[in-house]
Amino acid sequence: MSRCVWRALLIVAGAVGFSAAAWAQSAAPVASGPSYFATKLYPVLEAASCRICHTTQGVASGTHVHFPDKGASQNQIELFGLSLSAVVDRADPRKSLLFLKPTNRIAHTGGLRIKPGTPEEQVLLGWINYLAKTPEATLAAERSKLTEGAAKQARVVRRLTHSQYDNTVRDLLGDYSRPATHFPPEDYVDGFKNQFRFQSMPPLLVDAYSNAAGKLALNAFRAGDINHLIPCKPAGPNDTVCRDKFVKTFGFRAFRRPLHEDEARRYEAAFSAQAVATGKFLEGARMVIEAMLQSPDFLFHVEDGPDGRSTDYDIASRLSYLFWDTMPDQALFDAAAKGELRTEAGREAQARRLLADARSHKALDEFFDQWLRFDRVLNSSKEEKRFPDFSLEMAQNMVEETRRLLDHLVWDNQNFMELFTANYAYLSADLANLYGLPAPQEQFQLVKFPADFPRAGILGEASFLAANAGPTETSPTQRGIFVREQLLCQEVPPPPPNVNQNVPEATADHPTTRRQRMLDHVANPACASCHRLMDPIGFGLESFDALGRYRAHETILIESDTGKRKDDKTVNLDLNTQGEVRGIPDSNFSDSKQLGAILAGSTVCQECMVRQIFRYAYGRMETSADEATIQQLYSSFKASGFHFKDLMMGLVKAPQFMAGAEDNPRGGAVVRTAELKKGVRR
Repeated sequence: MSRCVWRALLIVAGAVGFSAAAWAQSAAPVASGPSYFATKLYPVLEAASCRICHTTQGVASGTHVHFPDKGASQNQIELFGLSLSAVVDRADPRKSLLFLKPTNRIAHTGGLRIKPGTPEEQVLLGWINYLAKTPEATLAAERSKLTEGAAKQARVVRRLTHSQYDNTVRDLLGDYSRPATHFPPEDYVDGFKNQFRFQSMPPLLVDAYSNAAGKLALNAFRAGDINHLIPCKPAGPNDTVCRDKFVKTFGFRAFRRPLHEDEARRYEAAFSAQAVATGKFLEGARMVIEAMLQSPDFLFHVEDGPDGRSTDYDIASRLSYLFWDTMPDQALFDAAAKGELRTEAGREAQARRLLADARSHKALDEFFDQWLRFDRVLNSSKEEKRFPDFSLEMAQNMVEETRRLLDHLVWDNQNFMELFTANYAYLSADLANLYGLPAPQEQFQLVKFPADFPRAGILGEASFLAANAGPTETSPTQRGIFVREQLLCQEVPPPPPNVNQNVPEATADHPTTRRQRMLDHVANPACASCHRLMDPIGFGLESFDALGRYRAHETILIESDTGKRKDDKTVNLDLNTQGEVRGIPDSNFSDSKQLGAILAGSTVCQECMVRQIFRYAYGRMETSADEATIQQLYSSFKASGFHFKDLMMGLVKAPQFMAGAEDNPRGGAVVRTAELKKGVRR
């Protein structure tokens, strides 16, 4: 940075009363090493929400400060701390941008992040002093050591999601009971339920797996071998030839790979012990099934083999769980056995075959369900007094409308960005009434919108509008968060602790619109920086009420003190539906049709479609190491006319699809293979 710029910074710092004396009086500590940054300062920066802007996708992507990816290892965090030396002035630490920016002593787009005079500021000063006083050669040696350590990563395994578990036991055993519906619910992390770093094994889930295995094994032979799981006709309870054939054939399908010799011997021994004790061959088979269903080799699919590289069968499982949400079929096993999945052409051929099967429709529905949070629609509640038409059946209709649109765009090879601009919808009679349109002749029939209709695409559908609203009123904030996080892939942090999030109620003496009552969000400095990104998006959708019905005015219900509905009063207020998407040029809008056009034409939104399926397909957030692949996928997606099936095919061709754990850019896995393989339970 030039000398004149530094002089300007010093003048600004002086203007706010900062001086060398003040620096000395602060008695800031000097950090002892990189671990200080990881344990002391990094939590401070995270709590201050500095990550919002300082990422490769953030507003401050052009600066020297780029946070490591979520869930980064301590090595990666310490490396980030050392990289901050680029914004530290060794000659005069008091002029470091690392100090002046977050404390807002000079103009900072993110505003005040670390308050002057606080313990947090002292922690920041300690790290700045360390970087300023430590010789560059020492810092370089520390960076080298940490880089080497960060490269050593654990092997990655992914637990079957609940839907994958149900689908797998269906295809493995012919059991349609869907036992996972009774498992502890899965949490949404980073937008999905399959992010491998957060797939823990709490005791309740372990117990659920054990109970399910027992019931599934019992049901498998309750009426004899009706599902033809035994590949031979046993000559007696201890027919070892038929036993061995069953163990290897069933084990192959259950573990989705050939059994190792030592594994086969253990299961054969367990089989014989049970068969001899009961005098029944099927009892031995039941014991093996129950044991295998509790094995990590069934419950997890591995991202790499014993040598740290993907095996052919690992690749087969990746393909089947991505495209079918279940285990491989025989054709996929055969392709793996022949080594065909090692080539791009072989994977593409199998992927096209899988996509042509009806099971791929259900599998992709699972992605859409999670990405668009259909659970929020189905679990939403509306106050009966204000919305007497709302019911679970209507909520299901809302979800079905969106599913039909998605199915049309994907499977009819339409431009997927029409998700935001579609001037039509698949409506039931109830939804047509909600939208003020004539009822279709058939349920969920395609209905074209009039030219002047204010709705378009998903942002005009009730599944979005009702799910992102409260029981009585709209929620501009929730609608804005959904657009930012789900459709633009931009993280919005949770509100600061101890901040009152309640919006004041309208009163008979002072009836005001929701927008007017939310002015406190931008008046409060602790809230303003984030709410300026969210609320204006929601304000532009205020012409739709909490159920998704179009409205010309906001109707405020003033409930009577008598508690009688007939004594309630309503007040109609004029709406201000002007909104904007900050960060996207020329993004002013006033209804879902205009907002949809803005998003459909935005590179940020288009890329977000790629990022969302990438996250779901690989079970993790993308990292800086993935950016080249993301851009390649996006370029191909765009060149195809935004055909979603082509995007799916691109995932199979990406280098990440073949990468073993040693090539995986994430820093370690929650569960390591060695920790899982503890033998047969019981």
